[in-house]
Amino acid sequence: MLDDKEIQEGNNLSEEKMPDAAANLEAQPVEEKNNEKNVLDTENKDVSKEQQVEESVKEAEIKEEKSNKATAEDSDAEVEAKEPESEEKTVAERDNLEVTSTSVVDKKTDKPKDKPTEPSVNYKTLSFEELNKYLQKLIKSDDVAGVKEEVDKIKRTFNKKYKELLAEKKAEFIKDNGNEIDFHYRDKEYGNFKDLLFEYKTKRDRFYKQQAQEQKENLEKRLALIEKLKELIDNAEPDNMYNDYKAIQAEWKTIGKIPHNKYNDTWRTYHHHVERFYDLLHLSNDFRDLDFKHNLEGKLQLIERAKGLLAYTDLNKAFNELQVLHQLWKEDYGPVARDKREEIWEEFSEITKQIHHKRHEYQKILDKKYEVNAEAKREIIGQITGLIGDENEESHKYWQQKIKELEALRKEFFKIGKVPRYMNEQIWQEFRAATRNFNRRKNKYYKNLKHEQYKNLEKKRELIKIAQEHKDSDDFEKTTDLMKKIQSDWKKIGHAPRKYSDKIWKEFKSACNYYFDRLHGVQDQNNKEQIAVFEKKKELLENIKSQAKNTEKLSETLINAYLDDWQKLGVLTGRMRHVEVKFNKLIQKLYEKLDVDKETVEMLKFKNVINNYIANNDTKKLNHEQLFIRRKIDEITKEVQQLENNISFFSNADDDNPLLKGVYENIENYNEELKIWQSKLDYLVGLKY
Repeated sequence: MLDDKEIQEGNNLSEEKMPDAAANLEAQPVEEKNNEKNVLDTENKDVSKEQQVEESVKEAEIKEEKSNKATAEDSDAEVEAKEPESEEKTVAERDNLEVTSTSVVDKKTDKPKDKPTEPSVNYKTLSFEELNKYLQKLIKSDDVAGVKEEVDKIKRTFNKKYKELLAEKKAEFIKDNGNEIDFHYRDKEYGNFKDLLFEYKTKRDRFYKQQAQEQKENLEKRLALIEKLKELIDNAEPDNMYNDYKAIQAEWKTIGKIPHNKYNDTWRTYHHHVERFYDLLHLSNDFRDLDFKHNLEGKLQLIERAKGLLAYTDLNKAFNELQVLHQLWKEDYGPVARDKREEIWEEFSEITKQIHHKRHEYQKILDKKYEVNAEAKREIIGQITGLIGDENEESHKYWQQKIKELEALRKEFFKIGKVPRYMNEQIWQEFRAATRNFNRRKNKYYKNLKHEQYKNLEKKRELIKIAQEHKDSDDFEKTTDLMKKIQSDWKKIGHAPRKYSDKIWKEFKSACNYYFDRLHGVQDQNNKEQIAVFEKKKELLENIKSQAKNTEKLSETLINAYLDDWQKLGVLTGRMRHVEVKFNKLIQKLYEKLDVDKETVEMLKFKNVINNYIANNDTKKLNHEQLFIRRKIDEITKEVQQLENNISFFSNADDDNPLLKGVYENIENYNEELKIWQSKLDYLVGLKY
């Protein structure tokens, strides 16, 4: 099965040109006129038909080489955004050198010369370092043009593998909460690869400059031979002229290529004077007929070889062989007898037309396939365009999903295959425009995200400042709450730029850890002390319980002594405070057993509670207690006022009225209660806490 490139070659040879190409190349020699310019004009007309075929063959090859560059290099161009879609023109192309890829012929076998073959290398299995070693080896070769194909293979393989590596590294970067717009990666071997490519291009350009100079020198040699041939004709010596002509012909064949833009005129001029020579040679028909016979036999062999090409299934190979045969026809074999010229050229030309026709028909089949490919590619372009949704939906997760979808569509796009040549550039530009629009929207989002991340960076630096300012604080109660708060705030702020995130996190974490390590150290020491206090208080509680059984000795002084002993042992916190509750309940019961008034008992109990708060430095409970007492005083005062107002309803009642007595009793009870609450408030207000 032919690949697309093979079928594309030679398509510019239109059917309209073929009848002209079949015209008689070797027309009758023109009678030499007085003015050589007129002779050359006539000769140009005689040889134009065969030359048209030769030019068409070369033109087909040159155009084919350009036609598929965009498609062939699409995937390579994605590795770096600034890498051109096709390689820069070579020196040979700029200087119009005579370059035809299949026109090099082995003169011994009349077959195309094969390039030196080396064991086939599967570049896909090699590492970047190994690819560079192979590339370096190729660059050292003297055959600069011959290694181009292998260099291109290595270039495509390296770029593809490096693109995959970039995608892998980017995925890891993003997975670690990196911002895609901050991603940058450069492998050492990639730099070596670019240096080697530059070295190759420099060497290649130098080679083509040298080739251009050699072709210029070859042109001068051929022009000198033409002058020598003209001199031979003008000063003919029958005895030596044929041998001299053969010597000129042999030397002509040994001269290498000349600049392509000079080739046609040079060949026509030479061919014209060859015809002049054969016209002159009629004085010695034996030599001329012998040469005609040799040329006829050679051209008939070429026709037979051309017929064999019609059976080839590999149309590209047949086309390349046909180019070789045309070159041999023109370069190696001269004129034949006049009565055979038209006949053999028509036969050779007809075979040429058939081969081109087969290629043309097969190309039609391919074009239909390419049109289907074009529709498929445009459908994918539409899907890429549709990837972009509402800006309000955008998020980091959203874009990562869209990037994966785009990559899948891109792979599908390149997998589809070629499209008709006339649509190739248009579809490629549509594809680039769709992906460019996608990337613009994506980059816009990440630029905005980056702006937000720099705001987050400043917020986090403020938290770092707070953490560092308080890490040595000894006010553990307040500072612990503050540290917990800024840790919570840190989590809520969001991501900072990746290049700063690790550094600021370490600074923040270090300050927080420093503080909490100090806190835990203090807490560990306090725990040991608390356990000792707990054991002592538990023992004291048991002693007080035993002594309290003897109520005869119970007094306020004794209870206060219990309180002093208890407070001297220290303060308990956390889960060990339950022993404090037991102690307070015991003290409350002891106060109730004293032979004192209710107010005194209440105040003793109240002072015990308040003193515990003070011992624990619990200002919050002290403040709460003061507010509670003030509310109670207000409530009781209002109750008393209400009861006093109610007495007015009993203005006509006797003092013995039960209801009236009840009101007075309630007022008296409330006043006693109010007195106790007022005493509690006075006690609290008098404290300094």
